[in-house]
Amino acid sequence: MQLVKTQRDTLLRPLQIVSGIVERRHTLPILANILIRKDGEKVSFLSTDIEVQITTHADVGSGSDVTATTVAARKFLDILRALPDTGEVTVTLANKRLTVQSGKSRFALQTLAAEEFPTVAQADQYNANVTLPQKTLKHLFNMVHFSMAQQDIRYYLNGLLLVVEGKNVIAVATDGHRLAFCQVATEQEFPRQEVIIPRKTILELQRLLEESDEPVQLDIANNQVKLTFADIELISKLVEGKFPDYTRVVPKGYKNNFTISRDQLLRSLQRAAIMTSDKFKGVRWVIAPGSLKISSTNADQEEAVEELEIDYGGDSVDIGFNVTYLLDVLNNLKGDYVNVALGDTNSSALITIPDNADFKYVVMPMRI
Repeated sequence: MQLVKTQRDTLLRPLQIVSGIVERRHTLPILANILIRKDGEKVSFLSTDIEVQITTHADVGSGSDVTATTVAARKFLDILRALPDTGEVTVTLANKRLTVQSGKSRFALQTLAAEEFPTVAQADQYNANVTLPQKTLKHLFNMVHFSMAQQDIRYYLNGLLLVVEGKNVIAVATDGHRLAFCQVATEQEFPRQEVIIPRKTILELQRLLEESDEPVQLDIANNQVKLTFADIELISKLVEGKFPDYTRVVPKGYKNNFTISRDQLLRSLQRAAIMTSDKFKGVRWVIAPGSLKISSTNADQEEAVEELEIDYGGDSVDIGFNVTYLLDVLNNLKGDYVNVALGDTNSSALITIPDNADFKYVVMPMRI
């Protein structure tokens, strides 16, 4: 039975969309496969790792048959990538084997029954429905994702807190050492909803969302979030647990602050980072009226010193930071300038964008 007859690139795109979450090693072998459903010309492609599920559609079907099967995602994708990009591809199913053919190239792949494929059940009820341009949601995630924890035993930190409240959509991420906050205003009005979206889902959405004004619909349930955009539907389980109260973490009323060129500070920190080691990423800031001195040393007694002129008339502050946390935020910000607000040696620093209350980054000090 012929399933698909189309140009290579037309078939390659939906496979690239759904293959990102497919794990190479699974306790369930069928999860290394994608589910292909054909209903006449309409063909859907679905992948899942039990936590996240992605579905996309393409009008690439051949004939009026209705059928479904599953095939190894990576092999199917690798075959299509290796075929000439100008060729027509036909995909047929017979005797539990999927045959991919283009020109004089032919590949026969094993399949597993579609009925055995575990799909994620959709929530019965969604408590909030948010519609945003894709580029707005992508911007929200880009501004905070680097602060998510990785494999922290406090599992609720291994993700991103999404809050809808009033007319604002807020994203917050923290690993316990730094916290990033970003919000965008919408035309809609929401009752307050808080959910923690898993790290893997956020990274996948950053890959899939585009810098476009096309809408993405976000449906939030008690245990699940569903995003629908372009011809993609992504369903993800949520992380259970209580996220820290970010409003208490963000410092207020610091009198010591200065504004500095983002690029100048970034380059100085990149140079100072050369002298740090994998085990110790500390840099020391000595701030005095008119100057910021950044220094780093390592176990071999080597040293880097950077001196910057700043418009500052506050207290002298001697404080240490993990340089990676500073580089992460400066690399992700797009503005020309950043504002740095400080308390004392033992207090967190607050990095913001001048004249913009929508972004805040808090970084804890470290002993140098």
